[in-house]
Amino acid sequence: MRRSASETAESAAKITRRGLIVGGAQVAFVGVLGARMRFMQVDQADEFRLLADENRINVRLIPPARGQLFDRNGAVIAENEPSYRITMVREDAGDVNTVIARLSTLVELDDDELNRALNEMKRSAPFLPVTIADRITWEELSRVAANAPALPGVTPEVGLSRRYPLGKDFAHVAGYVGPVSQRDLDRIDDPDQLLRIPRFQIGKVGVEANYEDILRGKAGAKRVEVNSVGRMMRELDRREGQSGANVQLTVDHKLQNYVQARLGEESASVVVMDLKRGDLLSIYSSPSYDPNKFVRGISVADYAFLRDNNHRPLASKTVQDAYPPGSTFKMVTALAALEEGVITAEDTVHCPGHLEVSDRKFHCWKRSGHGHMNLELSLRESCDVYYYDLALKIGIEKITEMARKLGMGVKHDIPMSAVASGLTPTKDWKLRTRGKEWVIGDTVNASIGQGFVLSSPLHLAVMTARLATGRSITPRLINTVNGIAQPSGAGEDLGLNENNLRKIRKAMFAVSNNRRGTAYGSRIIEDAFRMAGKTGTSQVRNISAAERARGVTSNANLPWERRDHALFVNFAPYDNPEIAVAVVVEHGGGGSTAAAPIARDVTLQALYGEDPPLTAYPSKDRGRVRTLQKRLKELRPSEQDDDKGRA
Repeated sequence: MRRSASETAESAAKITRRGLIVGGAQVAFVGVLGARMRFMQVDQADEFRLLADENRINVRLIPPARGQLFDRNGAVIAENEPSYRITMVREDAGDVNTVIARLSTLVELDDDELNRALNEMKRSAPFLPVTIADRITWEELSRVAANAPALPGVTPEVGLSRRYPLGKDFAHVAGYVGPVSQRDLDRIDDPDQLLRIPRFQIGKVGVEANYEDILRGKAGAKRVEVNSVGRMMRELDRREGQSGANVQLTVDHKLQNYVQARLGEESASVVVMDLKRGDLLSIYSSPSYDPNKFVRGISVADYAFLRDNNHRPLASKTVQDAYPPGSTFKMVTALAALEEGVITAEDTVHCPGHLEVSDRKFHCWKRSGHGHMNLELSLRESCDVYYYDLALKIGIEKITEMARKLGMGVKHDIPMSAVASGLTPTKDWKLRTRGKEWVIGDTVNASIGQGFVLSSPLHLAVMTARLATGRSITPRLINTVNGIAQPSGAGEDLGLNENNLRKIRKAMFAVSNNRRGTAYGSRIIEDAFRMAGKTGTSQVRNISAAERARGVTSNANLPWERRDHALFVNFAPYDNPEIAVAVVVEHGGGGSTAAAPIARDVTLQALYGEDPPLTAYPSKDRGRVRTLQKRLKELRPSEQDDDKGRA
């Protein structure tokens, strides 16, 4: 059937519209395709070129040089030394066992280290280098380099490793580095890619750990061209990393070394604090250990020796351990009473040898009693009953308030490990932590630094520094970071009555300089350097009735670990205080016999800056001191050795 002209025209119009739609769609598709091709070929050309290059180009991290640690005078505490090692990249090596077999003909491989390396390869990304042999000789490094074509994935390297030239003097302060572990990575939210490198050294304890981010630096990178078996052919470009910051401590390494020699293997600790800025001139825990043994992983035998030693060389006793402060706490109780106005320095308390409180007798260390005691006499002769009486008058809350004002019962902000807060108890604290009500006997015990009261040697040094100056001095361990001075710890005025402080200081002076003072035997007779101090004995056991009946109460009759701790605190010179010193001798017995002589020697060494003249000592002590100085000189490095360690 023939179509009419109108139908033919209508059909042609429909075909034309459909053609235009299909043609438009085709043009649009070609346009989009062309735009996409241009985007990929022009705009993304560099990215696709890089993807192609990854078949022959590797990007490798360059570990930065770790920042060094120095003492206040520039002596090196922690440095970096060249270390020759052999690394392997698993994805480049191919058959790892075959390559290791070839390598073992050139270098003697330790079985334990090799097994450790193989395990690290399994855990690590295939492109990360793993250390196969560390601390090899130059000759061994050369043999590996000469046989490089037969050792795919193997690279001889010259790296840096940590070294502590002053050994155990700064082990608890500087700390040490060690191979990064999974535990280290788990503690960090977003680990630096450097930490993914197996056996990369990271700070474990002390300043090394607390200043890890500052000391580590920033990684560099290099692009290298490799052949089909992964052997590096050439280095294409390199971006150097940023070295870690150098950190200068406030500690004087000569004084630190003297303290180390003076304490020997005694289980003890010493803190020496500058009274101008709060600088820690010495902070030493004895016995110590060699941190160099930890750098590449300490052996099981060496670690077991340190772990099982009953003198606990791994513990940083100066900040980590908290002891009952004993009679060194009496200045806190006395000052609290003076500030509250409940006593004057002239008021007396009769000491018959005990004070009965709530049907319980609290004994004085002198069983026969001291008689009538005022403030100065009570500190000079360390009468306990005087402070029992003060405790009943002012209560635990005022005692604790004063203790915290003097820097006790708080965690001081210094970059050492496991810094203790100590304990200055309150009624609420006991109810909250022990589930028991506070009783008056708790206050009586606290007044002489026993019972619940705990403090570290650092707390005792800060307390003494604040008593000597009346300022809120805070301890300062970091002097500069990359040459930039860190904030001072000089502190502000505590707002205490200066007359009350003078009375406390005068009483402390009598402790060391009056014939009846408990530390008179360890006095300094050089007028310019006379010290004011306080002895303390920290009871570590409860004496049973049976023991008391047998007379087994003397420290000399007890095993070492059951003897009392010996404490001594002091500041000097008395007329113009420069330093504060705190000494704790674990299980040393009495503070006057064990701790005070050490504090006197350390104080003089700090003030003179060298071995003090014998004329600074009482004549009766000079022969013994002469022998001691000679022995200690033999244990300490010479001035020439000291100059070699200076930066």
